[in-house]
Amino acid sequence: MALLIPVLTGLLVASVTVLRAPSAAAAAPLTVAQAISSQSGTGTVVGYIVGEPTATDTVRFSSFIGDTALAIADSAAETSTSRMLYVQITSSYRSAFGLAGNPSNVGRALTVTGTLTAYFSHAGLKSPTAMTFGGTATTSPTATAGPTASSTTDTYYAAALGKSGSSLKSALHTIVSTGVTTISYDAVWNALKVTDQDPANSANVILLYSGISRSKTLNGGATGNWNREHVWPQSHGDFGTANGPGTDLHHLRPEDVTINALRGNKDFDTGGSAVSGATGNYTDADSWEPRAAIKGDVARMVFYMAVRYEGGDSWANLELNNSTANGSNPYLGKRSTLLAWHTQDPPTAAERTRNQVIYASYQHNRNPFIDHPEWAASIFG
Repeated sequence: MALLIPVLTGLLVASVTVLRAPSAAAAAPLTVAQAISSQSGTGTVVGYIVGEPTATDTVRFSSFIGDTALAIADSAAETSTSRMLYVQITSSYRSAFGLAGNPSNVGRALTVTGTLTAYFSHAGLKSPTAMTFGGTATTSPTATAGPTASSTTDTYYAAALGKSGSSLKSALHTIVSTGVTTISYDAVWNALKVTDQDPANSANVILLYSGISRSKTLNGGATGNWNREHVWPQSHGDFGTANGPGTDLHHLRPEDVTINALRGNKDFDTGGSAVSGATGNYTDADSWEPRAAIKGDVARMVFYMAVRYEGGDSWANLELNNSTANGSNPYLGKRSTLLAWHTQDPPTAAERTRNQVIYASYQHNRNPFIDHPEWAASIFG
């Protein structure tokens, strides 16, 4: 019995919330709003990673400087610090959860258990005893699920809900064109290093067509470098690289210089010869077929461009058609093929995370066809 006492004492310390009155840690997980309103005891909280807190009313949404704190919220799109919980990241969790080392964690669901107490003189959670990705917040969609009519992203899309066809397209155009921040073409370099960071190697980016992981430092115009691929070619509307469609992150992706040149300004369709250096891609005289894993991504990028740029802001009216011989016209095809790719390759968690990062940290607008895949058929079908 004497030998068991130290063991039992350790168990009592580790399990005090079980042996005493039930606490937040033993109860159902709290939402962020609930955790903010009940700053006492221990609790398990589910929310979405939105940024890095650096002061009571300051949260960084990009260009993170440390791995010691997270801001989480009930909505992955939250920007108000009053609706965020500041979470301390202790040393054992920093390599996996710190945003300086893992900026692509923004937008991911997080389940964390710890002491509900002020952090940075703000509602917070300190001394975490468990941190895991995943979980379902009761007021938001999960990180891997598409929005539904009750999702918090539908606050953003409120004016479009219930519409279809041309009315839906018009409503979405207004939504994704309102309150937008444009960036310079030079700024695109650094933005792509965040939006397309390799989740397995924070020093690299993932190239779009080839799928290769390449050092962030190898950006430029030389052979072996990666550069800025316009998924909607600049020449299809002659929009160049001035702030606007030419710098819109929703269709700009890193790609190998040689592969980018091979794609050129070709429309999208199936068939052709295999592309050397980019396994799974095919091309012929007037079309390009990307690898299977990104076919839907490509389709949703051009769907967005055709909704965002309608000719009312000095740029060309970009439209999809069923041709692969569009030349310098402000059209891109092949619409029927792109719709098929969109269905075959639905949005992934990585695609949703990228959409959220662009919204929260750069342009402050979203790609509707990632959030609501069903809208593509209504507009372009």
